[in-house]
Amino acid sequence: MGGHNTDTREELLSQTRIDQEEPPMYQVFLHNDDYTTMNFVVELLMAVFGKTLQDATQIMLNIHQAGIGVCGLYTYEVAETKVEIVHQLARERGFPLKSSFEKAN
Repeated sequence: MGGHNTDTREELLSQTRIDQEEPPMYQVFLHNDDYTTMNFVVELLMAVFGKTLQDATQIMLNIHQAGIGVCGLYTYEVAETKVEIVHQLARERGFPLKSSFEKAN
């Protein structure tokens, strides 16, 4: 009986260590506006977030309909960089597209 208890405790400790080693993940969002073109959003999703044309189109439609859409799940540094790239590319093209990120649950 005692041996089983030790195994369970070791499994829990091992699982806890694994959980602690994984960095928290962050969702990156794009926000809908009345000026940014759908084509530009699809281009961005493919170029910045590595989406296929089909996935990018679906996400763009979700953003258009819901006002916001998730583009991907990344570590903090990657999420922060993706948001900066989106803002830079949007500014270069004259669009007010907004991107943000928040910790995933």
